[in-house]
Amino acid sequence: MKGSAPVKRLVAQIMKFGVVGVVAFAIDYGLLALLTEVFGVNYLASATVSFTVSVAFNYAASMRYVFTHKEGMSRRREFAIFVALSVIGLAINNLCMWAGVELVGIHYLVVKIGATFLVMVWNFVTRKKLLDAGDELEGALPEAE
Repeated sequence: MKGSAPVKRLVAQIMKFGVVGVVAFAIDYGLLALLTEVFGVNYLASATVSFTVSVAFNYAASMRYVFTHKEGMSRRREFAIFVALSVIGLAINNLCMWAGVELVGIHYLVVKIGATFLVMVWNFVTRKKLLDAGDELEGALPEAE
């Protein structure tokens, strides 16, 4: 089958992204709960700190194990793009956190799970498009005629 190898590579990449994401989520969620519950920090401030710490881990792990470095792109530029995408992810995260807690009245730890899912989709799609040298989708889908 013509497109099965690229699809398998994409699935493997998504699985690696998932493993990195689970660890990053544990860091993010754990630190959020610790800062808010133990130290009494406002949930939005805690969400910002915990998200930022998890992004540092996520950058190191994602760029080492998930995505292939683009030839010709400096690590400085790669990191700048990663941070810019992460800042947008943080805005999505905090908007979801605020709306879920303040407007809907859901507990912040429950809202965090949904916010994480949305940010995860944002992260994979944008990092794949802008930072990954591999083109796993090429040849995976039939050409339109």
